[in-house]
Amino acid sequence: MTERIVSFVMSGGVGSRLWPLSREDNPKQFHDLSGDGSMLAKTLRRLMARQEGETPIFLIAAERHANRVHADLAGLDLAGGGPLFEPTGRNTAAAVALATLRTLSEFGDSLVLVVPSDHEISTPRQFWQSVEAGAEAARSGRLVVFGIKPTQPETGYGYIEVAAEGGGTFDVSRFVEKPDLATAQSYLQAGNFYWNTGIFLFRAGAMRDAFMAFQPDIWQATEAAYKAATSDLSGLYMPLELYAAIPSNSIDYAIMERAKDIAMVPAGFRWNDLGSWQSLLDVGPADDQGNVIIGDVVAIDCENSYIRSDGRLLSAIGMKDVAIVSTSDATFVAPVSHSQHVKKIVEQLEKSGRLETRFTPAQDRVIESGAWRRRVHHWLFQETLPLWSTSGVDERHGGFHEALGLDASPLMKPKRMRTTARQVYAFAVARARGWDGPADRLISHGIAFMAGKGRTDRGGWVRTLNVDGSVADATEDAYDHSCVLLALAHAHMSGNADALRLGEETFAFLDAHLEDSRMTGFLETSGGEGERRSNPHMHLLEAFLAWYQATGERAHLRRAARIIDLFRSHFFDSESWTLGEYFDAEWKPSAGEKGSWTEPGHHFEWASLLIDFAGRSGQAELSGFARKLYASAIANGLNRATGLAYGAVSRQGLPLDQISRSWPQAEAIKAAIALDGSGGPDLKPEVEARVGRLFRWHIDPAPLGLWIDRIDERGRSLATDVPASIFYHLVCALTQYLDSTTEKAA
Repeated sequence: MTERIVSFVMSGGVGSRLWPLSREDNPKQFHDLSGDGSMLAKTLRRLMARQEGETPIFLIAAERHANRVHADLAGLDLAGGGPLFEPTGRNTAAAVALATLRTLSEFGDSLVLVVPSDHEISTPRQFWQSVEAGAEAARSGRLVVFGIKPTQPETGYGYIEVAAEGGGTFDVSRFVEKPDLATAQSYLQAGNFYWNTGIFLFRAGAMRDAFMAFQPDIWQATEAAYKAATSDLSGLYMPLELYAAIPSNSIDYAIMERAKDIAMVPAGFRWNDLGSWQSLLDVGPADDQGNVIIGDVVAIDCENSYIRSDGRLLSAIGMKDVAIVSTSDATFVAPVSHSQHVKKIVEQLEKSGRLETRFTPAQDRVIESGAWRRRVHHWLFQETLPLWSTSGVDERHGGFHEALGLDASPLMKPKRMRTTARQVYAFAVARARGWDGPADRLISHGIAFMAGKGRTDRGGWVRTLNVDGSVADATEDAYDHSCVLLALAHAHMSGNADALRLGEETFAFLDAHLEDSRMTGFLETSGGEGERRSNPHMHLLEAFLAWYQATGERAHLRRAARIIDLFRSHFFDSESWTLGEYFDAEWKPSAGEKGSWTEPGHHFEWASLLIDFAGRSGQAELSGFARKLYASAIANGLNRATGLAYGAVSRQGLPLDQISRSWPQAEAIKAAIALDGSGGPDLKPEVEARVGRLFRWHIDPAPLGLWIDRIDERGRSLATDVPASIFYHLVCALTQYLDSTTEKAA
């Protein structure tokens, strides 16, 4: 009986040598590069083509690519195999260790075949003949690799030097890195060097022994993650904290360059790793002039060129031996002979903070409601809440840190009252959503710091505290009091024993010292001087609605109604559908640029609050105002290059602050969710798109549990730290997203 071979496809990597087509979110294995399906699907079909013998097929892929993987797996019989999802990339040594562990646990000491997902091998029968030729050496305990006899001095491949031949296999002398041209020419002339295909065949026990001998830390860490994995019909999922602890190393460095008695089988199949635009020119369907033309392209008098457009019309005249690749947001041009060096472009883009290397524009993608649920849930409950409930807490001086560095270390900055209150609010919201972390302790910790260090003699709250809790700025600010009231309302709903009393005391202070004596809203500070702003009133509206939710007392709804009256009479401009920010003492727009200043993020916030108030008060006509605010923010407040909200635009739609911060994107999610449930058009695709942009630009490029707060007009990161004041925006928006898509969850 033909021996079982358990096959594993490694579907990691970025494929940056095929940028701008291949990117971190859509690497080359998911692309159809030769006209007959994605590289991954073709690899799986090749493994299914074994003529005899049991061949379970597994796939090791990034969890973030799960949807793409499942699409390529549809209709394929993996003979009892399936996907194993990595929550984060840890290089090929971890992938091979994972393959070995899965084989040992399910099939014992069987033969294991590990192949990349992105190689072009058009001769599946010869492929399996080569694999079977190495089986005897693998059964004997040798690690087996497969080499291709070079046909030219290739600098883009690693090489294998071989010595004696016996029984159809060669003894490996050494592995060598990608050489320069002169070295590659010497390898070709020597005759005993082969291109390294990156395909491995071994007995599971032999690879386990090699790891234990050379990299026991990688083996043990991978084993811990594998044992803690969970499975469902969609695949096996490793816990992030354990998988991230695996040392990152390639299988070549970790094992193959150290192990002895490695065997090489000369490959009898056609092979190309499609690692450059030159390689695609070599295998693609060429015209009479040797050009490979793909997409909407007009090429005149061009020769031996790879010209591809994945979007708009691309035209070229008189080009020879060049690669021109255009996507909707990037274009790459180079002589084909230099196309291997595209990595230099990618490295330069990454150094300058450009994100075109990571994300593929998908403006026309049809998105199913709830498509982001798994990623959102994981980020909230497995990444950011655990981080901010530990690293974000000042256990020494009390309260919460104002900001973390991009390495998650606390930054010793003064603590604003509004930030401390917002952290309390965020943990209360997370608790209500089912977070099983220490929410009650954190809520009490924050309130104890606020009440113990931050009260004024008149019963109000100070603006800023030093790191040690001493008062830095004792100003009694309406904005801060709105945040305190919001936090106390949600703390009360969470069962905190002090929140109700503190809330009542704060309302008493608000009425006595911050209410405008003319009954036209609230003063900026208890001193009553300076310009007036709509923003503190918006946050007071938010707080009043929270207290109405917490207590059911209509007095809070009446307070909210007074803010709504100000919105109708002064804040909202019915001609431009915009919301003013700065006003004088009579609620007239401020002079100069400030009078024209509007913020898309605040439009989104107001839209959500208007829908909330309309639902509680019965003033249904307010939903019309909410739609107008949302529409004007979308029409005039977005950066067309990124789809993100600007910091500020004029009432005429001219950008005044072109920085895109993370919080307006979170508020856009909340607004779309609120409007979707208010009787208008279906905004579920808009909700998914807004969540997608938040993750694409602000969350996915950031370290674990953090976010990139500031992005410039060209999509480049300007972040130097991670402000805690944004945490509540993200937690609130994303928990609302989870709530709104619950029924759609799989």
